[in-house]
Amino acid sequence: MIESASTAATVHGAFEFAAMAAGAELYRRARQRHGMARMSARGTFVLMAGLLIGAALGNKLVFLIERPDLWLAFWRDGAPLRLGQSLVGGLLGGLIGIELAKALTRQPASTGDLMVLPLAAGIAIGRVGCFLAGLHDDTYGLPTTLPWGVDLGDGLARHPSAFYEIAFVGALAVLLHSRRERLAEIAGLQFKLFLSAYLGWRLFGDLLKPVRVPYALELSGIQWTCLIALLLYVPWLARASAQLHRPRPT
Repeated sequence: MIESASTAATVHGAFEFAAMAAGAELYRRARQRHGMARMSARGTFVLMAGLLIGAALGNKLVFLIERPDLWLAFWRDGAPLRLGQSLVGGLLGGLIGIELAKALTRQPASTGDLMVLPLAAGIAIGRVGCFLAGLHDDTYGLPTTLPWGVDLGDGLARHPSAFYEIAFVGALAVLLHSRRERLAEIAGLQFKLFLSAYLGWRLFGDLLKPVRVPYALELSGIQWTCLIALLLYVPWLARASAQLHRPRPT
């Protein structure tokens, strides 16, 4: 396991770059297959700008909700401010950003379904980097007595939380892909299912990770973000799912 913090940061960063590159390429191919090239150049630019800006802002905002202690140490003691990242924040910020961009460009069509497989691939690749970074990354698991626990360098067998997430998003992607033709009848439903399932996973899966700054009910800032987001988002999912189960016209 990587012992140097600088080496861990380099390796983690390399996997993050690989995750973004793989996701972008898969998304580009999906757009080509579905004729998304017909979208106007201006519309494409505004949508991508909204996605990227929203993801960047959400990424940092939710990280600061997760680790307000870093902000306090910076303002109180002048400690170096470590601006980490939050995948949950990036997903939610990107969703808000692209929805605002669609409203500005008057493009009502859903584009989220094409992002499901790219997102799953990107998350899986990125989590490999999290695992290799070991104790230098905040995503490592709690100690466990299970036989598949891994020692990240501190002599304790820990839950391989990164691989739990890889397995979850992989299974979720396979399931959604196997139902893609049926789900495609309702534009945006695949993405809503993916996002809702991932938020649910993080809400409960993060119980196997240390909580640096506990909020109410001893949940982390990310877990509370997931819970609130689910409460707001699930009604959209329910409405879309209800349309799927309506009788087909004959």
